[in-house]
Amino acid sequence: MGMRNRTAEAAQPEVTVRPLEERDLPAADRILRFAFGTFLGLPEPLSFMGDADYVRTRWLADPSAAFGAEIDGELVGSNFATSWGSTGFFGPLSIRPDFWDRGVGKRLMEPVLGCFERWGTKHAGLFTFAHSQKHVGLYQKFGFWPRFLTAVMTTAVGQPAPTPRWTRFSDLPESEREPMLRACREVTGAASAGLDVSREIRAVAQQGLGDTLLLRADAGRLAGLAVCHCGPGSEAGSGICYVKFGVVRPGPAAAADFDHLLDACGSMAAEGGLRRLVAGVNLARHEAYLRMLGRGFRTDLQGIAMQRPDEPGYNRAGVYLIDDWR
Repeated sequence: MGMRNRTAEAAQPEVTVRPLEERDLPAADRILRFAFGTFLGLPEPLSFMGDADYVRTRWLADPSAAFGAEIDGELVGSNFATSWGSTGFFGPLSIRPDFWDRGVGKRLMEPVLGCFERWGTKHAGLFTFAHSQKHVGLYQKFGFWPRFLTAVMTTAVGQPAPTPRWTRFSDLPESEREPMLRACREVTGAASAGLDVSREIRAVAQQGLGDTLLLRADAGRLAGLAVCHCGPGSEAGSGICYVKFGVVRPGPAAAADFDHLLDACGSMAAEGGLRRLVAGVNLARHEAYLRMLGRGFRTDLQGIAMQRPDEPGYNRAGVYLIDDWR
């Protein structure tokens, strides 16, 4: 028994985890596509995600929160952490298939947990495959627990619908952008204390990934926002408007404002000549889920939200919020 244990231990590769560098991005992108495409059984694994990009976009948003795993000087995996103020999530975590089940995933978890500690993250989460005990079991070891399903939903983009007043963040003069970011933090903080997606708004603006839609109430007060990726090179891909995050201010008007936000996203997608609108919602936010079903959204992909600590966070009834933590 002792000899077998020593042999197995010796067979484990020595893994070095370090910050991901710009020179690593092509290899990290290829590994991500090949890993997920292989897991999903695609005939051509490298076709996973088409011309969408999760690696360069997330690295540019925060290089200090992107990590690579090396074995014998060769990149074999990567992981990314994201801070939304009091909330944080990580992923995609991807490992080259020939190094699956060899301890690389555990090593890539260590630096993202360090990020959450450094940021003072109150509630952390991830999106993973609900049917995979291997994935669920790995993240449970780090204190993440499966809760409700998350549906990534899609609908066809039709003719622009008449919607209440909305504007684009990109149309604001520079002098108005920081005040608007403060207004956005007020809305997100009303939905969940400390929630702040300024990082996403800035990343979309700086990288030209799409735009952030700003929904106004009748009096001009900000009622909601949606951070949208559009087209190739973003997290959406060709022909798609992907709502990475969207929320409306809580209160009596929230349900109606959420409908208006979805209509405004559809209008922006139509103006851009896009064919599909994609948005995720956790099923614990069941009012938001039902509103999306009622407006023609159907589930394309379903995963599980795992959360640390094992508490709802903003995944709860009464919160009209769009995201999926992929």
